[in-house]
Amino acid sequence: MKVMVIVKASKNSEAGEMPTEQLLTEMGQYNEELAKAGIMLEGAGLHPSSRGVRVQFSGNNRNVIDGPFAETKELIAGFWMWRVKSMEEAIEWAKRCPCPHPGSDDCHIELRQVFEAEDFGESFTPELREQEAAVMAMTLGLNSPTFRAGPDMVIAGINRSYNAETRAAIPDQWHHFIPILQTSVGLATGPCFGVCWNTKSDCEFDYLTGVEVTTGTQLPSEFTTLNVSSRRYAVFAHTKHVSAIPETLAAIWSKWAPDCGLKVGGAPCFERYTAEFNPDTGLGGMEIWIPLSTD
Repeated sequence: MKVMVIVKASKNSEAGEMPTEQLLTEMGQYNEELAKAGIMLEGAGLHPSSRGVRVQFSGNNRNVIDGPFAETKELIAGFWMWRVKSMEEAIEWAKRCPCPHPGSDDCHIELRQVFEAEDFGESFTPELREQEAAVMAMTLGLNSPTFRAGPDMVIAGINRSYNAETRAAIPDQWHHFIPILQTSVGLATGPCFGVCWNTKSDCEFDYLTGVEVTTGTQLPSEFTTLNVSSRRYAVFAHTKHVSAIPETLAAIWSKWAPDCGLKVGGAPCFERYTAEFNPDTGLGGMEIWIPLSTD
């Protein structure tokens, strides 16, 4: 679950009083602990309300009201966004926080659970979930995905195993695979696939460089075949250089997938290289297909 941690304002923060070096040091150490624990997603302090504005909605009218605002106890001086297992865990972390307003006898931190897709029930239709997931991708600097049904496929090619340290050798696998593909009679001339499958919790995975084949196709002896079942996918166009694909995948899996509101995974993900891909420039015709769970 995600929690917004709200630091309430004080008279001093509203007066524009800056934190001391000691408080900045303590907060820096606290934020480092949050980051190492995988809790902290974002956090920042806010300028006093004298530098803020409010937009008041009244029917079709919009009125802009300049700060400062009088209700100090209802104002916010800063915030964090945390990902935690429970509200109890969030409370324990909040209790470890250095007092944001040293010397104050009335300092408050408020914890509020963030709505997730499941909270909206049937009103949040699959179409709305995908729309929201696409918007989130754009906020992360990713291309907005399209959502497509992928067919049953049999992919055949060279398969090798990697981990986080050895994955840099994947381009060498492609350099080995392409000449074999070009000299093999009867293999499809359509898109090439880079399939990540057989993933394990310790960052180990298999990677298959291959093409789609039909039953009865004569294959080189070193080829491995992999059945990919039909399902729905989020398809991201990769418009940067091919060498930046690991960065795009990292952003998808570490930032987009956990909070996109869709059930992701349950099948291999793959890169798809169409005829528009130019191996000389490393640009064009690249897609990343992320499987959506059927559960």
